[in-house]
Amino acid sequence: MNASVSNLIDQHGRRKRKLRISLTDRCNFRCRYCMPEHPQWLPKSQLLSFEEIVRVARVMVADGIQHIRLTGGEPLLRRGLVDCVAALDALRGQGLQRISMTSNASLLAPLAAPLKAAGLDDLNISLDSAEPATFERMTGRPLAPVIAGIDAAVAAGLPLKLNSVLLRDDNGAQIVALTEWARARGLPLRFIEYMPLDTPGRWQREQVVSEAEILAALRERFDVQALPRGADPATRYVVDGDYQIGIISTVSNPFCASCDRLRITATGELYTCLFAQTGTSLRTLLREGAADAALLDTIRDAVWRKKAGYVTERGPVERPITMHAMGG
Repeated sequence: MNASVSNLIDQHGRRKRKLRISLTDRCNFRCRYCMPEHPQWLPKSQLLSFEEIVRVARVMVADGIQHIRLTGGEPLLRRGLVDCVAALDALRGQGLQRISMTSNASLLAPLAAPLKAAGLDDLNISLDSAEPATFERMTGRPLAPVIAGIDAAVAAGLPLKLNSVLLRDDNGAQIVALTEWARARGLPLRFIEYMPLDTPGRWQREQVVSEAEILAALRERFDVQALPRGADPATRYVVDGDYQIGIISTVSNPFCASCDRLRITATGELYTCLFAQTGTSLRTLLREGAADAALLDTIRDAVWRKKAGYVTERGPVERPITMHAMGG
């Protein structure tokens, strides 16, 4: 197989090069756009072991996956995380090019340097507000440990991006303030439209701050110029000629046509789309002793059947799994 050209292709001609792996459904934050009010944590026996995770990753890297992102829940809550990163790092000779992680960073300070040494390439850190009261209202947790985690990542030489989910009644008026905060520190920032992926029945379209509204708020304070669109989900803009931001506009301007991502939940369900109603169980195959070839056939078949995406089926997703267990 030629890992430089992905063999993981769907019926719409989109080749998959990026894989997001959720390590746990557990999280120490309570962001209402992600977490149910009363989450029921999965027993450890239902989670993929690190050995199972690395095996699936190896099979998929050999078939064209180049970039793995570790997610949760909060991945820093999973014991042995540094060893897991090191095991994935060993796949670089088979075609893996990048290992990333998405985190709330509240537990990152003591782990930033070890993760960098193990092979982690970069981080996405959730930061919905740089104003302590707003941050605590949105997450249920204090801001200070997150800032300490960000500082530790910078000190360790780990490149990072900040992700901010905007909800109109919470942080919707802080677009300029957060941009100024991130720009002053030289930290890339991406705004994310509130997506219909939380507890069924809770998502409210009126809480979505659209890409057009984000740009209007920014242009009251800055000169903002669009950059050419690539395969990344974020549309990129230059602020005052010297600072880049991104906007992920899944709701108002879906990017499904260029999607090159797959997701595996902490329980080993392969989801070919963030908005898919159901996944494909890989855990069953792994624990029944299936050969790599059978595992790969199942993965390829699921990928081939991937639908067009949110662009054709808009609206809230009704399914048992919510965002905290799916992974971002």
